[in-house]
Amino acid sequence: METPGFQEVIVVGAGPAGLLLSLLLAKKGISVQTLDAADTLDSRPRATHYGPPAIHELIRAGVIDDVRKQGFLPRKVCWRKLDGTYLAGLDASDLKGDDDMLTCLPLDKLGRVLSDHLKAQPTSSLKWQHKVTSIGQDADKAWVLVETPEGPKRLEADYIVGCDGANSQIRRSLFGDLNFPGKTWDEQIVATNTYYDFEKYGYEDSNFIIHPEHWHMAARISNDGLWRVSYGEIPGLSRDEILARQPTKFEQMLPGHPKPNEYKLASINPYRVHQRLAEKMRVGRFLLAADAAHLCNPFGGLGLTGGIVDVGGLYDCLVGIHECKADPSILDKYSNIRSQKYKEMIDPISSENIRRLFDQDPDKALENDEFLKLCKRTATDSELSRTVQRGVNALMHDFTKEYNVVNGVAQH
Repeated sequence: METPGFQEVIVVGAGPAGLLLSLLLAKKGISVQTLDAADTLDSRPRATHYGPPAIHELIRAGVIDDVRKQGFLPRKVCWRKLDGTYLAGLDASDLKGDDDMLTCLPLDKLGRVLSDHLKAQPTSSLKWQHKVTSIGQDADKAWVLVETPEGPKRLEADYIVGCDGANSQIRRSLFGDLNFPGKTWDEQIVATNTYYDFEKYGYEDSNFIIHPEHWHMAARISNDGLWRVSYGEIPGLSRDEILARQPTKFEQMLPGHPKPNEYKLASINPYRVHQRLAEKMRVGRFLLAADAAHLCNPFGGLGLTGGIVDVGGLYDCLVGIHECKADPSILDKYSNIRSQKYKEMIDPISSENIRRLFDQDPDKALENDEFLKLCKRTATDSELSRTVQRGVNALMHDFTKEYNVVNGVAQH
């Protein structure tokens, strides 16, 4: 029989979700091992924007000051036509005074902040070059078999959390290699980090360009002139073909129609995008969070924000069990509620966000697109603006309200 309380957690995956969960647990004095197959932090260009529900968790982890010192608070997001014509936007300054305002910092830099904080925790250990090959569990423990530089090892804990990304070995071991229900978009995405002077063309901090062929996003991601430019490409192109087409795409897409000598391409990363949700986020003593559990396209930042909110919820559930305020059945509530949030919010809204860019006539967008009409109204109604921008907080769920303690004993 499962008993309240436990000794140790293993977190598989040292991306931002895994590091954040490990940090939160370690700061509670819970023993946590973090394993990753790589030999260092991932430095590829990936997500950059953290919505208010994610900021709430970064505040709880005690890292928000470092995050904001290295990043910045984006002021405005807007939608435009390809010629730069402004259609509608949302102004973050309407939320002035809120602690949890949208913050921008590239994910690799967040990873460094979190790992630095984690290293300072005495109950935590971070182990690189530890690749999970198989898993198992019984009534008392869960374990992973791991390849390490010193040879194979078996590591066990009371709970093991897969935060090991889209290709999660934990998820594959639980449900099968090909079992990740959902769909892959036909549209190919290319993410670049680019130095270019968008500001001289009147661009805001984040700009979404609506166009059937040249749809893209241009968003400032640092204080030194670096921008994330993510754009759609023809499906089926090889990496070499994508790289060969990039200068022409930029000349056609970007304001000022720049030649290659007028911008500096710092990195380029083509990838496919998906909308997928694992069958469950709990199987016994194994749990899934963030990209290991669900995927969505990056437009609107719901994948990153949703993944961080998973971590905060799972942390509350594990602390409830550890402190004997909840029994392990709270983990089924975690699985059910986080899956529901994906189905009701993350999947439909992120799908709408990407379709908005390529699947409508830019000249009729303000007539036909209800969301853009709403954004247009926020320009003269700051209360509506606050309501719209705080809508993303519905991603959150307070799992401490699921605790079931009577006289200090968790009720089974």
